[in-house]
Amino acid sequence: MEGLLQPAATERNPEWLPKVTGIAAILIVAGIAVFLLRPKPHPPVQVNPYAAQLKISDLTMSTAKNFVGAKVTYIDGTLTNPGDKVVTRAIVHVIFRDSYGQVAQIEDVPIKILQAGGPYLDTIDLATSSLAPDQSKPFRVIFEHVSAQWNQAYPQVQVIDVTTK
Repeated sequence: MEGLLQPAATERNPEWLPKVTGIAAILIVAGIAVFLLRPKPHPPVQVNPYAAQLKISDLTMSTAKNFVGAKVTYIDGTLTNPGDKVVTRAIVHVIFRDSYGQVAQIEDVPIKILQAGGPYLDTIDLATSSLAPDQSKPFRVIFEHVSAQWNQAYPQVQVIDVTTK
């Protein structure tokens, strides 16, 4: 009679088995997600040998709102070419740090030359206004977004790639 009204003791599933199976499945999915979403290490920056000759000075930073109301961050400075080649393109490696000195954001951005165009300064491509040997020009790099973890200190700025002629 025990078999008709109630399953036999050997046929019952333990109550903890579905719970343990569910927890194991959740842990496996979470482990896979952590593995796939972990930050990728940044490869070391390869610096063009001529880029090491270029000098950056007189850095200033500012922010403004663009025409859609988003905050834009600018780094202005002076780029000097003490070498013997004409520079037609330069890329800077910019590292923003957080309050603990850890990397908050890394960007590789092209340098734009500042040129007066009426009452406002305009940015133009370095290819249009190349940098001759023993010449200095004001420049600007623009960031549409900077990490909220940034400590508001000046970032590390280094020229890493150039095109010369």
